[in-house]
Amino acid sequence: MKRLFWYVLIGLILCGLVLSGCGPKTTKVRIATDATWPPFESVNEQTKEIEGFDIDLMTAIAERADLEIEFMNVAWDPLLAGIAQCQYDAAISAMTITEERQKQFLFSDPYFFAGQIVTVRIDNTEITSKYDLSGKVVGAQIGTTGSFEVEKIGGATLKTYDDIGLAYQDLMNKQIDAIIADNPMALGYVGENPDKLKIVGEVFTDENYGIAVCKTKADLVAKINAGLKAVKEEGLIEQLVEKWLSSQ
Repeated sequence: MKRLFWYVLIGLILCGLVLSGCGPKTTKVRIATDATWPPFESVNEQTKEIEGFDIDLMTAIAERADLEIEFMNVAWDPLLAGIAQCQYDAAISAMTITEERQKQFLFSDPYFFAGQIVTVRIDNTEITSKYDLSGKVVGAQIGTTGSFEVEKIGGATLKTYDDIGLAYQDLMNKQIDAIIADNPMALGYVGENPDKLKIVGEVFTDENYGIAVCKTKADLVAKINAGLKAVKEEGLIEQLVEKWLSSQ
């Protein structure tokens, strides 16, 4: 009887191990982001971790929606192509909701209002708004609404960058005349370089940021929207504005 007892006990233990190994596994949701767009997403030089407004927001949304997420740092053009081809599940990267993009992938509800604005060197007195950019070399990140706006300005020469930070370096080094970019990010660079850069004119577009999602994942959009609704109701958006944008 003793031997039988041990056989049964060992059998039960083995069974438990097998069953626990065969249980349902949580699939991580792959979230792409182009971490070259502070204060929304950038790589912390000390920790080497991705941080910013969007990262905090998406993390909070995932917690409310019971999603396990993994951030992936991807350059802007491959990010857009990757979402369109469903190489990634979703993307949060200060992305404006546009009709053209809506043809390629799904979007969450809007979470932030922004617009395009012009940045020039502090000593520039010729450029006071976008209407003074004809005949000038204007920088913008490739594939962004900023680059599309430059293309609309007759006589302006567009110079594109994979990393918007390189555009600001060129501007300060007198390699280009101006930059058109999203106002929160532009204000961030001006705030870091107040002796070298300034904003001119007013915000001249109305844009809303949204979270892009692979077109086959409507269920994921619903979960993200539910999580976004929850964080909005908790006042988290205002807290993130205070944390990441208040100094600007």
